[in-house]
Amino acid sequence: MKVIPVTLFLLLLQPAYSQYNWTDVNAEIEAKQKILGENLVAMIWTKDSLIYKKEMGGFNSKTQAPIASCSKWLTAALVMQFVDEGKLSLDDKVVKYIPEFDKYFKGYITIRQCLSHMTGIKDEEGMLKKLLKRRKLESLEEEVNGFASQSIRANAGTDFWYGNIGLNIAGRVLEVISRKKFEILIRTKLFSPLGMTKTTFAEVNGGPVNPSGGAKSTADDYMKFLVMLLNKGKYNGVQILSESAVNEMMKVQNTKEQIKYAPKSAEGYRYASGSWVIEESPLPTSPEGGRVASTLASPGLFGTWPMVDFCRGYAYIVFVKNFLGEERAGVHIELKKLVDEQITNECK
Repeated sequence: MKVIPVTLFLLLLQPAYSQYNWTDVNAEIEAKQKILGENLVAMIWTKDSLIYKKEMGGFNSKTQAPIASCSKWLTAALVMQFVDEGKLSLDDKVVKYIPEFDKYFKGYITIRQCLSHMTGIKDEEGMLKKLLKRRKLESLEEEVNGFASQSIRANAGTDFWYGNIGLNIAGRVLEVISRKKFEILIRTKLFSPLGMTKTTFAEVNGGPVNPSGGAKSTADDYMKFLVMLLNKGKYNGVQILSESAVNEMMKVQNTKEQIKYAPKSAEGYRYASGSWVIEESPLPTSPEGGRVASTLASPGLFGTWPMVDFCRGYAYIVFVKNFLGEERAGVHIELKKLVDEQITNECK
């Protein structure tokens, strides 16, 4: 009797799998396994169906691992929940919630600029130095107050420098508004409604919570988040984010000329809010020539690559624990081309 439910589940999945030919995708993943990571999970969902899954090495879709900068997308979504609730505007000045920024003449930085790495605050220290420095801090509040006192590299909104400063400031703003710790807040408002039971920002190695890069998750959990975005904020019939919030997260926030620093894995791409713009198109409602992403991705240092193609209608993740190399971004773009061949439509 126990076998019957499993058999029925597999039979239900069969039509979704059978209409695609994943031979080339399988071959590419197997050929590039050493580059991507020995232990990996690859998954593709359409709006309501799992259409591809491959587990290799010691990982499966329930294996938990650090996801580094994939955390930024989660934090940006939490910010947008506060916008939905009318507790925050993206164009609010940070100083409205953290007076320390006025003390150091940074009262002009907005939440929007925090989500898009456009604060202008100097951020040129190496990764190891930043890590050691964070472990000496007691709280996110202490870290963000320290950001307020740092030098300005450029006027806010004028150039892009990828790092941890902006998203961590945004995370602290949410703590101030809610009077709750960030890791409790995001679990209650985002992870629990999505059923992301194995995703956490809890810090066990010392130092404050890190909204920019401190999450641990699984392929199954993170895919729930991606499917929610793909369905314009809805998951299992529940509206987690408004459609307008998801549309806002898709807006391109910078020009290529404004990019002063980006990691090698993202060079050549512009940025939205918490994620990179892989493909884009004109924003019809913007008379100023604004652009909107049709595909977003938020890769992490440890190699996990989550992506949503809104135009073709699928969510993609390759979940690994392996330092991201320069060549790995190219592998994902090639994999995307192979996936696009199977999920055809009139996207340009």
